[in-house]
Amino acid sequence: MSSDSASSFIAKSTIKAPDMEHRRKINFNIGKYNNVVVQGKSQFSNLMLARERAKNAKWRAIENLDINLENFEKLITERGAKVIWADTAEQALEEVGKICEAKNCRTLVKSKSMVTEEIHLNHYLEQKGIESVETDLGEYIQQLDNEPPYHIVTPAMHKSKEDVAKLFAEKLGTSPNLTPEQLTLVARQKLREKYTAAEIGVTGANFIIADIGAVAVTENEGNGRLSCAWPKTHIVIAGIEKVIPSLTDLNLFWPLLATFGTGQKITVYNTIISGPRQAGETDGPEEMYVILLDNGRTNLLANPVTREALYCIRCGACLNACPVYKNIGGHSYETAYSGPIGSVITPHLKGLKEYKHLSYASSLCGNCTEVCPVKINLHELLLENRHEAVLEGDSTLSERVAWKMWKQASLHRSMMNMGNGKLKNKVVNSVFKGWTAHHGTLDFSQKTFNEMWKEKHKKE
Repeated sequence: MSSDSASSFIAKSTIKAPDMEHRRKINFNIGKYNNVVVQGKSQFSNLMLARERAKNAKWRAIENLDINLENFEKLITERGAKVIWADTAEQALEEVGKICEAKNCRTLVKSKSMVTEEIHLNHYLEQKGIESVETDLGEYIQQLDNEPPYHIVTPAMHKSKEDVAKLFAEKLGTSPNLTPEQLTLVARQKLREKYTAAEIGVTGANFIIADIGAVAVTENEGNGRLSCAWPKTHIVIAGIEKVIPSLTDLNLFWPLLATFGTGQKITVYNTIISGPRQAGETDGPEEMYVILLDNGRTNLLANPVTREALYCIRCGACLNACPVYKNIGGHSYETAYSGPIGSVITPHLKGLKEYKHLSYASSLCGNCTEVCPVKINLHELLLENRHEAVLEGDSTLSERVAWKMWKQASLHRSMMNMGNGKLKNKVVNSVFKGWTAHHGTLDFSQKTFNEMWKEKHKKE
């Protein structure tokens, strides 16, 4: 299975990397992001201190994860919500299915949520004959095109306005010459009809607030609020790592998420949901369920090194900074979470043996670590994944032999000095065909530095 996933990744990335039109669209959209993120950062008098404080807050949250989650459960349950613990994606889907069956659900509206992409919720509901409608504009575009999200924050980043106009014309019968504003109004009209028809609304959670027992949802279109307020039943599906210790932490995390996610100083809609509609309230769902999903997250938690990956607030900044992501695109990864953070966490969520190749899809330039708002050492965690794969015996025989030979040569100067540059070039370039297939041939110096140093001092 590992070789199948790796082969598919290599095949897709090989096709996408030389695609100049793809690169033009991505560079255009990421370029716009780079221009505005500077403005967002200007709101922080000391950005490095803000990032350090955010990392410390997430450290406290994850180090006390059990206590925080139990406190969240206790408080939100007291206000009438029902908390469900799901160890796996299958368990989470089964619970959603039970709720849909109990409510005789035929139409479900869903705000943007990467965790629902992780468990393939739309596909599950489709099999049960339930219409699941994406209400985020980017996700709606991707759903119309039968594609998964391309990016954690901007799902349709790889599409131009012309691409979207053509898609709407094919799927919705609109004019192929509509402007972005007109396309948005078309989507708005279609989706408003779904909100009023839906029996259930599903959202994710950007943050789980431990000290008040609530979830925080951040969005720019208002579709998240409509998805949880209009239908009679609201289901929240959230990874257990989304917890933060206190409500007061939001005054740090909301601006950081907005700035590093989209370049805004603050996102347009920021909502705190602490339960279903209470007595005397005029809107909100009659029932609320919160599904807390593990699905491999405790694998990351168990390792004191990889635990740091659970600090991620899903801003997508590392994707925008990664030279590999910008060349091969989000779909090449074939996972819900692409880019550097996806390469770090996917092997632990879905199996190290099957997805270890993602940890090698990196130049290790460190740009991802540099831009992370909570200062996760992403490039070091990629190395940790590689190390774990070797310890678990998931490396190939040829890989182990090659590194053993390299180690022996590195420890013995006489072996490093053996032969001239031409001989070394011939041996290495014939052995490491995986390198020369996509790179220029290696060209060794005729003499090692050690040999030149000895000659220099011998003459002196």
